Amino acid sequence: MSELLINGYGDDLTVNGTRIGDLTPLEHEKIENERGGQNYAPLENVVISKVKDSSTLIARKPDPDDISKYVESEILDGLCCYSAVNQGQLNKTIVDAVIHHLDQEKLPTVPRSIRHKYMSAFLLSATAATGMDRVIPKVAGVESWELSFKICRRWGYEVKGIPEGKGVIVGATGNFHGRSLAAVSFSDDPEAKENFGPFVPGIELVPYNNIDALEYLFEQKGDHIAAFMVEPIQGEAGVIVPDDDYFLKVSRLCKKYNILLSMDEVQTGFGRTGENFAHQLFGVKPDIMGCGKAAGGGILPVSFVAGRDDVLSVLTPGSEGSTFGGYPLASVVGTYAIKVMVDAGLAKNAKIKGEQLMKNLNNIKDQFPDKIKEVRGKGLLTAFEMFNEKRLDGHKVSVGLLDHGVYAKETHHTTVRLAPALTIKTEQINQLSDAVKEVISSL
Repeated sequence: MSELLINGYGDDLTVNGTRIGDLTPLEHEKIENERGGQNYAPLENVVISKVKDSSTLIARKPDPDDISKYVESEILDGLCCYSAVNQGQLNKTIVDAVIHHLDQEKLPTVPRSIRHKYMSAFLLSATAATGMDRVIPKVAGVESWELSFKICRRWGYEVKGIPEGKGVIVGATGNFHGRSLAAVSFSDDPEAKENFGPFVPGIELVPYNNIDALEYLFEQKGDHIAAFMVEPIQGEAGVIVPDDDYFLKVSRLCKKYNILLSMDEVQTGFGRTGENFAHQLFGVKPDIMGCGKAAGGGILPVSFVAGRDDVLSVLTPGSEGSTFGGYPLASVVGTYAIKVMVDAGLAKNAKIKGEQLMKNLNNIKDQFPDKIKEVRGKGLLTAFEMFNEKRLDGHKVSVGLLDHGVYAKETHHTTVRLAPALTIKTEQINQLSDAVKEVISSL
């Protein structure tokens, strides 16, 4: 190993003589391009330095007068780390719990081969919040979907009686469940799949929000289908909201053919859509669901699978595990993330502020009917889609919003997603909306 010297904190954090606080946005980009993987394309000329409040980030941008320096400015967070920070940045209740735990309780990590007392708090909280019988803690959001996939397969073989090796899991076109091999096997996005094959077999997709296509597949192959795994609202696809009665019909079909309804609530859960969990919008309850992102309150990666007793009980010791799934500190964070969701009324605030944001966006659409095609959303999971024209570039909008002090990010070419913290204030909603209007008018 070459010589390595690390010291200091914050801006004074120094690695082999390079002080992090001295780096310009261009120098940060250069290090990432030379030393990091190229699987992300972050917005150019901006580096987040710290947090000011629950919805405001402090960003460093190039000094317009001297490229070797930077200037700091405030940015309204309109993306909320893809719904991972629903409770707001540095939520005091969660941060206080973490500080107390590390300072007073002094139990950061033990393995699952021995019990710790905070697991009980997390399981009691998570089962109460979801209304499910059992919960299995994991870490990353995709892990909750991956485990749901495994559980559904095993349930299909051991409970439903599907012949060995013949099990089918059904998904929806346009889905996004993560980047693991099983998740990209489930995807119909060519970019997500290119040169990663061969893929996991036993997967079939039907068009999202098309009950006739689902019923036809169930009729043809229902004996071999273990589960329909689906997002209640498709986030990465551009905030695609199904018909109001779609999931009621899906639920009935699943019961008729003895097929599990598995929902991915990683992005839609924890109050984001105006209900604690998005399936509640549609009057259904899944047999099994995965949660993540805001399950860690923006402090730690926390995820979990929740479900019926007879479904999750197909797992046995040794069939599934996670070194950091439900470790003591994560259990505390997960418990308090749920507490904030309930005590702060995040779902109610998302509904109220979401109605305000949707109204503002629709007003902008009415002013620019030649530019904005559609406004979509539930609660504070919203998006506007532009017409597919060269001048109406989602990335250009994202960069323009950044110039107006708002952080958002396009999904695909013509859609821009807006999903701020559920603690956002009325004046900040208007600030966000005004920025969108200015950028759209300039296109």
